[in-house]
Amino acid sequence: MAVPEVVLVGSCMTDLVSLTTRLPKAGETIHGHRFFTGFGGKGANQCVQAARLGAKTSMICKVGKDSFGYDYIENFKKNGIPTDFVDQTEKAATGAASIIVDDKVKTLFNPAPALADLDPQFYTHSNIICCNESEAEILTGITVSNAQDAGCVGLVLLEKGCETAVVTLGPEGCVMVSAKEPIPKHIPAKKVTAVDTTGAGDSFVGALAFYLAYYPSLPQEEMLKRANFIASVSVQTAGTQTSFPYKKDLPQHLF
Repeated sequence: MAVPEVVLVGSCMTDLVSLTTRLPKAGETIHGHRFFTGFGGKGANQCVQAARLGAKTSMICKVGKDSFGYDYIENFKKNGIPTDFVDQTEKAATGAASIIVDDKVKTLFNPAPALADLDPQFYTHSNIICCNESEAEILTGITVSNAQDAGCVGLVLLEKGCETAVVTLGPEGCVMVSAKEPIPKHIPAKKVTAVDTTGAGDSFVGALAFYLAYYPSLPQEEMLKRANFIASVSVQTAGTQTSFPYKKDLPQHLF
């Protein structure tokens, strides 16, 4: 197996997606107009996006000895992701993973789902922590309604020990603040018509991991601009991994 440049440790989930005209109320049955299954899970999503951009990736996870688990292993292979470290168990259904971090690598931490009482070591061992608005509020208690709020969150996360904090703002892009540049910087995203925003955050994080591994000398602001663009492409197609773009389908100036 080729030495991977991007190693993902995280979950593999099978998405069961129903498309309806509106969300049902409690106890209500409504008609849907489409149903499909797909491959998801935050760790796997990010690994697939990085691989589709051309990164040599590897996934560390555990799936069940069930149909979803076998299907997921095949999905990794189809995406060119080695399965040497994808284990299977009969004791649990597909979905769990253990975390091993090598202290010689740059650590990009996506705290999802977020915990208010997160172990402080997660901050001090993270070069970059990347969270969305709701995760930011859980971690810091600050409600994020705009870029200024996101900047306040970033400063709190720096105080907790990370080197760089990135707060994603959906269609508004993201805000970055770092120990070297403690003044928060808003990095807007390209305006697009979104079809399905599922997995957009994972597309962003996977793309950011790709640039950290393959373009380490690129300024972080530029990495985030490019990750914003790639995530904006993903929301223009329905589905999670099915919406993630391949390198060949993206403008080559991104590479």
